[in-house]
Amino acid sequence: MNTVWNGPRVAVIIPVLNERDAIPLVLGDLPWCMLSDVVVVDNGSTDGTAEVARQSGARVVHEPRRGYGAACLAGLQAIQQTDIVVFLDGDYSDHPEELPQVVAPILEGRADLVIGSRMLGTREPGALVPQARWGNCLAVALIRLLYGIRYTDLGPFRAMRWSVLEWLRPKDLGYGWTVEMQVRAAKAGLQVQEVPVSYRKRIGHSKISGTFRGAVLAGIAIIGTILRYAAQPRWHPLPGS
Repeated sequence: MNTVWNGPRVAVIIPVLNERDAIPLVLGDLPWCMLSDVVVVDNGSTDGTAEVARQSGARVVHEPRRGYGAACLAGLQAIQQTDIVVFLDGDYSDHPEELPQVVAPILEGRADLVIGSRMLGTREPGALVPQARWGNCLAVALIRLLYGIRYTDLGPFRAMRWSVLEWLRPKDLGYGWTVEMQVRAAKAGLQVQEVPVSYRKRIGHSKISGTFRGAVLAGIAIIGTILRYAAQPRWHPLPGS
């Protein structure tokens, strides 16, 4: 995108943990002209990721508490004011240049939350390891059974209206962050859409699906979150909606 952006303010949050080689590529592929803020949240890197991100033009926030959700919350706290918040990973598995298509349903007034679905998009062979693929399938099947909502993915590349996120704000500090956002949105009756996104092999080693312990802990957190919120009554609609 080479033109001046005159639309709503769009802020990006990128949690990172030892992504020195990947983060310059992630930041380099972002459509900066449409972004009001790019926050990289360093979750305890020891390889100089934070300095590389800063040199690449991002605003860096440090979150010493380990956990994906903790990093995302720190990013939200660092953003003063915006209209749309986009989350994506810092390992270059997502395609940052696809950000416009992820935020499009919100810009067009068709969604409060948009999930970038790797299942609906194009995946590089081997990008989504078997344990991640099967865990994702189990989670979305359980959500459909308990909530009546058909998701295809719990992908990290997503966008949400700031006003809705402030009201809905997930609280999970770890692996359950993404699914908590989706089940709480389902409970609240929000407009949720999925759009196809591309996915490739990450740069470096996965901290979750790359280890047996990480995969098991993530699975427990995700399933536990789905079951916990299913037992709660339906939420009142978003004020003003």
